[in-house]
Amino acid sequence: MALSERLVDILVTSFPRILGQGILVTIPLTVISFVLALIIAVICAMIQIADIRGLKQLVRFYIWIIRGTPLLVQLYLVYFGLPDLGIMLPAFPCAVAVFALNEGAYCAETVRASIEAVPRGQMEAGYCVGMSYVQIMARIVLPQAFRTAFPPLSNSLISMVKDTSLAANITVMEMFMETQRVAGRTYEHLALYSEVAVIYLLFCTVITWLQRMGERRLNAMNGGDVIHA
Repeated sequence: MALSERLVDILVTSFPRILGQGILVTIPLTVISFVLALIIAVICAMIQIADIRGLKQLVRFYIWIIRGTPLLVQLYLVYFGLPDLGIMLPAFPCAVAVFALNEGAYCAETVRASIEAVPRGQMEAGYCVGMSYVQIMARIVLPQAFRTAFPPLSNSLISMVKDTSLAANITVMEMFMETQRVAGRTYEHLALYSEVAVIYLLFCTVITWLQRMGERRLNAMNGGDVIHA
């Protein structure tokens, strides 16, 4: 009985600490990285669609490298490898940069495919009324492509929430690392890692609810044409 009481006390005490790190570090890390990833994705997709010679090959090389190497290796290369070249980044900005570049490569393909799904006649119509390529993309193509890309991009966001646990490997004090510290002190690994898994599940469930709300709203705006993930 005393053992059970001790375990309950550990879980009750650790929960707000782990959740606090999730709110203060994990969520900001996810949001900042994902926003930057979307910016990278849109730029890369537009370069590929525009078929800008030289830049298109550079974008394809970037996507090939990122998608062909593990995220953990990328974190280690930037955080532990760049200091050998005299470049030192704090852990949190380093994690943001790596997550943004990593997710940006995957999202770039999602955005590119969504843009290509927009009928070609939309761009031709834009040119006919005197709009530039950037104006056509910003006002006509991207809004339609976003409706198609919304479900897979939401899934990418959910994956990123879970992937942030890898930031513990480069000393970012997010909620998984906080769990490791408590587990190392109390030796209640099963209970504590189960607890942090529940918190990750909670975060991802909230995002899933928001995704469904967003899809319903887009369906209402688009006459029900948005495809669900």
